[in-house]
Amino acid sequence: MPSVSRLALTDFRSYADAVLEPGPGFVLLYGDNGAGKTNLLEAVSLLSPGRGIRGAALSDMARKGASGAFAVAARLNEVEIGTGTFASAPERRQVRINGASASSNSLGERLSVLWLTPAMDRLFTGPAGDRRRFLDRLVLALEPGHAHHSARYEAAMRSRNKLLAEQESADSAWLDALEAQMAEHGAAIADARMRTVTALVDAAAATHDDQFPQASLALEGWGGGDLAAQLCESRSRDSMAGRTLVGPHRQDLAVIHRSKAMLAAQSSTGEQKALLLGLVLAHADVVAEKRGQPPILLLDEVAAHLDPSRRTALFARLADRGQVWMTATEAALFDGIAKASRFHVRPGSIVPEGRGGRLS
Repeated sequence: MPSVSRLALTDFRSYADAVLEPGPGFVLLYGDNGAGKTNLLEAVSLLSPGRGIRGAALSDMARKGASGAFAVAARLNEVEIGTGTFASAPERRQVRINGASASSNSLGERLSVLWLTPAMDRLFTGPAGDRRRFLDRLVLALEPGHAHHSARYEAAMRSRNKLLAEQESADSAWLDALEAQMAEHGAAIADARMRTVTALVDAAAATHDDQFPQASLALEGWGGGDLAAQLCESRSRDSMAGRTLVGPHRQDLAVIHRSKAMLAAQSSTGEQKALLLGLVLAHADVVAEKRGQPPILLLDEVAAHLDPSRRTALFARLADRGQVWMTATEAALFDGIAKASRFHVRPGSIVPEGRGGRLS
């Protein structure tokens, strides 16, 4: 199973120079708000493609008052992964795997990292873009090539939007070429999303857990078809709107509480939390089955928002499912977890309980 056995931070967020050595199962971080617990989860999330659990600009991750650069290094079984920035290029991410330069997208081929944060509690009631990004993160954990198709689609769409905005009579041949690229990569994006949605529905249906209700999922907003033809027909409307109005970037993830036949957005706050947790747990099961190894899970302040019965059910579901990083303000919120690497996080210090871990 993939697990982080050593995590070293240099000028990352609140940490000038920290080294943490967790075990392979539960990694429990407790301490006051603002102590730096989420910063540690964010560092682990950077071992996957993208901008991590906060989606922050790279320059914001560098410690204030330092050089403007940062580094995150991890040992993952026998693999050494490093990522960060240089002071001369604070928004350009550097990645090294076993000392050799690599692309950010290649990280997805090594491991899957999934997370749940307090900000995601508004996922079902927030804008469609948040749900698309959530779904694409789930897709990426199953199909690392999804990042390539997404990047190429977005680049072609930006070029098309710019061409429509800057030219009264845009070069139709150039537009044809860009729309063909969007159609090619857009079809791959939509197909991958549908495969993931189908797998999640099947996994949820196979799980009988009253504490985490089953969700029905569907893709809405764009139903597929000949995207190149749709884009060609929409040129005039898109030019007036200043954006592309058709394509997979307009899709939304619809989530329904299955037993109540109710939209997740209309469910209670507790039910929404349970539905979201159920989706993440179902997805972790799908990743383990499809990739032959469980993902690393990052659960930020999850236990505090669950009642005792759901908290117990969560710990039981997560036991022996790979490495699970969890944060809480109080150690008591982890009662019921017998075997774990436990760390008390204070501003400027990480104090291990039991097996290794240190801050230098």
